[in-house]
Amino acid sequence: MFTLILIMLLISYLAYRKAFYSSPKRKENIRDIPTSPQYAKGRPLMLALIDEMEKRPFEEVKIKSFDGLTLYGRYYHLSDGAPLQIQFHGYRGTAIRDFCGGNNLARELGQNTLVIDERASGKSDGTTICFGIKEKYDCLSWANYAAERFGKETKIILSGVSMGAATVLMAGELDLPENVKCIVADCPFSSPEEIIAKECKKMGIPKKLGMSFVKIGARLFGNLKLSGGAKEAVKNTKVPILIFHGEEDRYVPCEMSTAIKSANPEMITLHTFPDAAHGISYITDPGRYKKLTKEFFEKCGI
Repeated sequence: MFTLILIMLLISYLAYRKAFYSSPKRKENIRDIPTSPQYAKGRPLMLALIDEMEKRPFEEVKIKSFDGLTLYGRYYHLSDGAPLQIQFHGYRGTAIRDFCGGNNLARELGQNTLVIDERASGKSDGTTICFGIKEKYDCLSWANYAAERFGKETKIILSGVSMGAATVLMAGELDLPENVKCIVADCPFSSPEEIIAKECKKMGIPKKLGMSFVKIGARLFGNLKLSGGAKEAVKNTKVPILIFHGEEDRYVPCEMSTAIKSANPEMITLHTFPDAAHGISYITDPGRYKKLTKEFFEKCGI
């Protein structure tokens, strides 16, 4: 019996390391773009946008999370009094790579931007990636920071890609500052459990067995309880939501965004991009993406 328990704990620990752990000695490459054929066409544009964003002056800012972590971000100032877009990157992603397109679009639309290193990523503290479960409270903290620093008259947009998209959607049910006017989510997953279960299936691991070890590992080694998700949170959103999703997304199925929209169709607008892979709808069709975003912001009074 003791040996069996040890084996179960070992498997649970390995599951935690695989899904949630991020080394404090991590070295992230902002130019690390997937090499699959899906990304080949957009790669030159992405690299050019990354280089452009890296050259722009910024102010490094930091806050304390609800559980004592130091979180970092980059503030890019365009003009006084402009709307502010707070941008959250994806799972094991980097702020500069994941928002090279979104940051460029925000500048074109006349917005200042606050680009976040999420917990356990970039310069921010932490070693456990929480799939939005704790990151949603970090999002609330950043929104409160922005409202206090820039004033209640500054209109705030929360935006995210992939896990960052799920994060801002999950934050939408919290007590956000009144000047948060809308949320933009690009390729969000419907819940942490559903996206991890999908990866278990992809690796040939039976869902029930795999998720049992994942949940135990998350709880024991990451102090993390897998619960809730974007699909549930949007039922209680207080602001309009715009969702984009690539129909050729092989990481987060487009059907997850459809399920999120169906949870609150009156508050959510969904647009899909037929030829777009995960996280590159803007790169695939910048013109359409910009047009739809601009129209949505106008409806929100931004």
